[in-house]
Amino acid sequence: MLKYMLFVAALCLTACSPDDPAKPEHPEANDPPQSLLPTPGEHRVILAADPWCPHNCEAGSETEGYMVDIAREIFAEAGYQLEYRNYGWARTLNLARDNLIDGIIGALKGDALDFVYPEHAVGTARIALYTHPDSKWHYEGLESLSGKTLLVINGYSYSPELDRYIEDHAGNPELVWVISGVAPLGRALKLLDRERTDVFVEDRSVMDWYLRHHADDSAPRLAGMAYTAPLYIAFPAVSPKSEELTELLDAGLARLTDNGRLEAIMAPYGLSLSD
Repeated sequence: MLKYMLFVAALCLTACSPDDPAKPEHPEANDPPQSLLPTPGEHRVILAADPWCPHNCEAGSETEGYMVDIAREIFAEAGYQLEYRNYGWARTLNLARDNLIDGIIGALKGDALDFVYPEHAVGTARIALYTHPDSKWHYEGLESLSGKTLLVINGYSYSPELDRYIEDHAGNPELVWVISGVAPLGRALKLLDRERTDVFVEDRSVMDWYLRHHADDSAPRLAGMAYTAPLYIAFPAVSPKSEELTELLDAGLARLTDNGRLEAIMAPYGLSLSD
């Protein structure tokens, strides 16, 4: 789920590049209208994110993601029913800040500095850079991005270094191209395959999972690793429930680790505690 909030004004500038008038899109255009949003309840916890399998997947699917499975088990033991929803990541953050959902799944701490984070992470992000299969380029720090168009997803945080680069160049679509929506990875890979962009940033586990389940899609080339960071389920500081939910999550993670359940939950996703 690698995510850093960009200002809306910057997004409008980055939605297209000068040589491709078809690039503009309305951010989060596929999200449900505000009137259809759920509202948090006393015995219900609403968590949301854009699909970012295997960390968190499509809501209502047979495999909703190991982070969702872990949260559901922990909160059920405390008497809460978990409701998991999918929205675009930027909108997910806004909904949480507006106290319309209880928390977000698959967050790096750089995603939302104003959120409450548990002491213990639920997963790990391994941020990688990808190119067209025929490219020979390798990532060797920000200097190596010179002359390249970097494709990123609206609201994602990638690494402190990349986040600063994205913010610094958000107004230049030749350097940073931002796309949005509920499931942007497939679109990003098509753009990369058609050589309409040079470099795309994504979590390695997410990319591996996507390619295993979309065999017809052209696999990009791994061009280097940028960052490794813990992944969290986080809660908005404005919510009166956040402190309680954070404490429940920390206690539950310790319990599931000790009794072996955490390893068992992650196994169907091809992951283990050592990953």
